[in-house]
Amino acid sequence: MLATISQRLKHYIPSVVDSEVEKTSAKAAVMLLLQGDPLDPHVILTQRAKHLNHHAGEVAFPGGMKEPCDQNLLATALRETEEEIGLTSDKIELLGMLPSDSPRLSMLRVAPFMGWVASPYHLQPDPSEIAAVFNFPLKLLLDTGGYKYFELSERKIQLPYVMYGEYKIWGFTLKVMVDMLNFVLDAQINLRYPTQQQLQQLTAE
Repeated sequence: MLATISQRLKHYIPSVVDSEVEKTSAKAAVMLLLQGDPLDPHVILTQRAKHLNHHAGEVAFPGGMKEPCDQNLLATALRETEEEIGLTSDKIELLGMLPSDSPRLSMLRVAPFMGWVASPYHLQPDPSEIAAVFNFPLKLLLDTGGYKYFELSERKIQLPYVMYGEYKIWGFTLKVMVDMLNFVLDAQINLRYPTQQQLQQLTAE
């Protein structure tokens, strides 16, 4: 699976530094990190600390907002990864970049990068930001029977999610992984999402 992912990403954006996303409204970046068996890779995911003001307790990729010290969005993703989980850039083999996207309830544009982490490696999560770090088997997302939906508000807006042990994976994190699998493996995972009008009504409340 890793070889296929790497090959397909090479044809998406040849340069992760001088890409068009740098000229758009993208202001944040995340790192989708694969590790383990190249034929059955796992994604390194975090659970955000529950005391945070935004997205507390949610499952996420390492990443965050671009800062003036960051030369580009790749630098943002690498810096945030080291700050959040203690993984330095020399341990990451960059595979490529995925299309930038926005979390469903936000206008913020986020640039996702993909990398491979060879074993052995050491993680040191920052407890002020991260409650837990875990490895999620990417192949579980290929089983469409594992997806469920939950209601986000009284307006009956439903969003897809998957459970992995105690962790609920949904929102931007789930969408990026599913979109990646649809792109590189033609997985044809079709999830139901609310319309843009429904989301606008929700944010207006």
